Amino acid sequence: MSKLALHGDLLDFESTPGWGDPALHGVRWRPDHWLLIEDGRIAGALPGREPPGEDWRREEHSGRLLMPGFIDTHVHCPQLDVIASWSPGLLHWLDTYTFPAEQRFADPEVAAAGAAMFLDALLAHGTTSAVVFPTVHAASAEALFAAACARGMRLVAGKVLMDRGAPPALTDDVAGAERDCEALIARWHGQGRNAYALTVRFAITSTPGQLAMAGRLLARHEGLYLQTHVAENRDEVAEVARLFPEARSYLDVYHRHGLLGPRSVLAHGIWLDDEDRRLLADTGAQIAFCPTSNLFLGSGLFDWQAAVDHGHKVSIATDVGGGTSLSMQRTLAEAYKVQAMRGTRLTAWCALHAATRGAAEALGLGAEIGHFDVGATADVVAWDWAHGAAALHRDAVARGAVATLPAQDLHARVFAWMTLADERNVAAAWVAGVPRFERGRMLQNVDIGTALATRPDPRDPQHADGADVRSRHS
Repeated sequence: MSKLALHGDLLDFESTPGWGDPALHGVRWRPDHWLLIEDGRIAGALPGREPPGEDWRREEHSGRLLMPGFIDTHVHCPQLDVIASWSPGLLHWLDTYTFPAEQRFADPEVAAAGAAMFLDALLAHGTTSAVVFPTVHAASAEALFAAACARGMRLVAGKVLMDRGAPPALTDDVAGAERDCEALIARWHGQGRNAYALTVRFAITSTPGQLAMAGRLLARHEGLYLQTHVAENRDEVAEVARLFPEARSYLDVYHRHGLLGPRSVLAHGIWLDDEDRRLLADTGAQIAFCPTSNLFLGSGLFDWQAAVDHGHKVSIATDVGGGTSLSMQRTLAEAYKVQAMRGTRLTAWCALHAATRGAAEALGLGAEIGHFDVGATADVVAWDWAHGAAALHRDAVARGAVATLPAQDLHARVFAWMTLADERNVAAAWVAGVPRFERGRMLQNVDIGTALATRPDPRDPQHADGADVRSRHS
């Protein structure tokens, strides 16, 4: 039996904070506490003056912030190669940088190396779970799932579907894509902490036949996700309208093909109308808000207030490589600015909730990740409150205010941390209670080739059938 106790300032959420309200509604703040982790799960917490017994391995992070690992709900594994590439807009950016980079992932060795680097980078930025696009190649999805198993990470991914509007080396066909998806679902959905997502690039690059095939698979297999892009850029919206004249809107294209539901993750959602927002609320689908990408590519300003008004779910995503950093704090700082430009003020509580418990609940994983409830998987990150002279000074000022008026001013300190912090503030990260990162180095990672070679084969009679395995992780 493994028993680990981490000492620090514990911050997570018990419920959804009030929109635009810096009061502590929904916030669980336990400074100077021990977080107890037993066999990879949260076992409770104790005040700092009451340490656990000698049978617990104690690790001191006094003065640091302990939070659940961040959940990135939309990010592209192969696009670290093209992050920070100049472009006049989305469609040019795809053709000039992204598609050439993704073609290299047809090589299994390139895909394996890219997956390892990408997931290690997520951990080094404090992200322990993610919804990820690989490429159109089955090998890229295999490598990503294997790398996640090697690290024990919660991953939602699936081979990209594109049967038109892309270079020949990046296109598939309906029948071949369906065979690849079925094989990948059988191998990886429910293996370790993996879940499979039907991954439609966007409506422009899939024919109606391929969209219909994705809808059939989504209905056929319990617990699958759907991930895609929607209404990111006005030129893209216009092209979708040309290709699908029968649809009321871009979002309606997906709805007509059975792709909207409570496990649907749609990136961006900038150019939506009220009817689209009502449809999102009715189907339970979520928008993954990607502020650094939207600003970098000049796509537009997402209206979070409208999402709140219509009751549909919003999570936070880096969208690297259109996004400019894997750091969730940098992403949230830009989310604040986007909302300020729209005339609202995003609180630290709403922002951080959307990147932890809120994201988990939107994904149907609220019992597993995103918080420190007893029984949750112990995905934990230890953060320094400040890094660098200016941030250290700002935190000292905020810390003094919190000591005097903790209820009113805790938000001020956390907001300053969220705005000024980045990956340099990460001291350590644990995945399911296992140390995976400490400042400057990765820890205990298994070779991806070993993970691939030792994965259970669903055709093996000694292995539980695919439906049973999937049901445990739905």
